[in-house]
Amino acid sequence: MRPSNVVPVVVARLLWGPSVVVAISLIIKGYNDVGDGFAAGVVVALAIALFYVALGASEAERALPFLRYAPRVMTAGLLLCIGTGFFPLLYGDAIFSHLPGPGAHVVTIGSLELFTPLLFDLGLFMLVVGVLTVLLHQFAVLEGSAESRSGRSGDDDPTDGRP
Repeated sequence: MRPSNVVPVVVARLLWGPSVVVAISLIIKGYNDVGDGFAAGVVVALAIALFYVALGASEAERALPFLRYAPRVMTAGLLLCIGTGFFPLLYGDAIFSHLPGPGAHVVTIGSLELFTPLLFDLGLFMLVVGVLTVLLHQFAVLEGSAESRSGRSGDDDPTDGRP
């Protein structure tokens, strides 16, 4: 590791835990105030982006092994969002109707209400994290291949011994 990379690596590792906590609180807070799965997904994706910037693609995926499952997370999130939206049709309700319906008992864990909008937000969170992680991976691989091509040619290296 080069000395110039020490600060971003340390910052990336230190911010990972708090960013996950903030994302969870955004999902939970979304039912009492403003907040949602999209914002939570962006927060986690920014922390993942910091890992890619600080470590590069292969080291970031070694530090956060779940990143290799990003396409599956993205697909599962999309299917969860679509399923949550169209599930009320089975009961004859409109698309994206909240279940349980108005006046029905809603199971709660603290202030978190367990009903379909929570599932939709979790699916949206998974979709955003998955899509942005796949994009970050593609950009990192593209940059790595560009660096390896320029390194092999020797044309761009100012320290090749010529005056």
